[in-house]
Amino acid sequence: MNEGESKAVTEILHELSTTSHVQVRSSIELAAQVTKAAAEEDEKRVEDGRGPLRRRTDYRAVGRAPRSLALTPWQVIHAIGLGVASARQGAGRGLAEHWGSLRYNQALEANRGRYLQLSTEGRELLRFYKATQSGEIGTGFASLLAENIVRSRYPDHSVSVIPADIALKAGWSLSSSGAGPRPEPLQRRPHFFVEAWQSGQPSKVILLASKGTHSRAHQVHKQLSTASAHVESVHVGAYGTIPYLLIGTEISATESLTLHALEAPGTTILRTPGKTSGADLDFVLKQGNLMADVMRPTDRGETTIPGFQVLPDSYAWFSVVLARTEAAALTAFTGGGKPTAQYLTKEQGQRHFLYGDRTDPAKLRDAEHRIHDIDFVGTDHIYRLNGTRVEAFSGLKRSLYMHLHHGRVNEYRREVHALRGQWPDHSASGQWNAVSVRADGTVMAIRVLDK
Repeated sequence: MNEGESKAVTEILHELSTTSHVQVRSSIELAAQVTKAAAEEDEKRVEDGRGPLRRRTDYRAVGRAPRSLALTPWQVIHAIGLGVASARQGAGRGLAEHWGSLRYNQALEANRGRYLQLSTEGRELLRFYKATQSGEIGTGFASLLAENIVRSRYPDHSVSVIPADIALKAGWSLSSSGAGPRPEPLQRRPHFFVEAWQSGQPSKVILLASKGTHSRAHQVHKQLSTASAHVESVHVGAYGTIPYLLIGTEISATESLTLHALEAPGTTILRTPGKTSGADLDFVLKQGNLMADVMRPTDRGETTIPGFQVLPDSYAWFSVVLARTEAAALTAFTGGGKPTAQYLTKEQGQRHFLYGDRTDPAKLRDAEHRIHDIDFVGTDHIYRLNGTRVEAFSGLKRSLYMHLHHGRVNEYRREVHALRGQWPDHSASGQWNAVSVRADGTVMAIRVLDK
């Protein structure tokens, strides 16, 4: 290892911990452009004999949307990593899957105006990989923007972003078991449920569909029009009443990144009829077998159409699904195994995490670090970055992890909600070059190892 290589890696890690800005755009004009793109797409579909897509069309500009987000590239990488921790069925076991977000270590940098953009490394991709990059980076930015928007509206709540496909698999089959393709509404689904919650109280839930593109704004308009079909497939409560966010990330090769956002405002509360308190989140789920049907009102009453619907008498069940799906993602982020498997049903990928037999509480995970004077338990990965050995660590605050290890989701949420607003926001800590601590108690850190 020569001095130039060492310096280059030090600069990379410094860039990962440098706070920059990402533009956010939301306007009446954006909504009009998305509506126009949807009309053009449906016109082509009609000409092809496929018919128009079912869409939510009640979107508008996001009320009091932030003009920009201030964050570090490492926070984006943390969000990407957490978002896919349980979504790939075996992420805690597969090295490439668990640490997949590290591929973006050199993809983002700040320009002279301190706005995030693609680095030279990020731009020099084969076309085959660009769709994956735009999708994963778009997912990371969308989840961070959604958290910001929802948290600003419910400042006394905690906010969780939960992979929709994993949650839906607790009650429905998302793949075809018979001959022929499934109806389009069952193939197009939102990417996340955003849950605003208080310990012991009924949650508020919002849909999030995210997109990303290396093209210009016109492609964002097309993608958001498609996203309006993704959110139409899932209904919580009466048809068409659940609020949602549509967020598209424009990843230009020459300009700074821009987030485009629209919403359908409203409030959907998972309050079970006759009850004022929240569901018991320690309840162990069994695999559901629900019909993929939605009741849509018509002039003549109601009709059944393909889709996913949660009605009020299932709100308690769905609250448990959301909380335990989040618990699975958190424990998968620390290394997976049986602590993760206990929160998943068979269809959600339980068997992929059923391995190992660690029963000693002192040795639950393979790595422990004290960062910002907080004890974290998790897993690490040592690899070479441009020839220099570095260590990445992903974990959860020890006390929170112990709650989840023993199946105490209620206790986890009670403690993490009490810690709201107390987490350190420093982007580096002692020997760790880049650190991200989230409000859910997870940490992701990276450092250069000694020679």
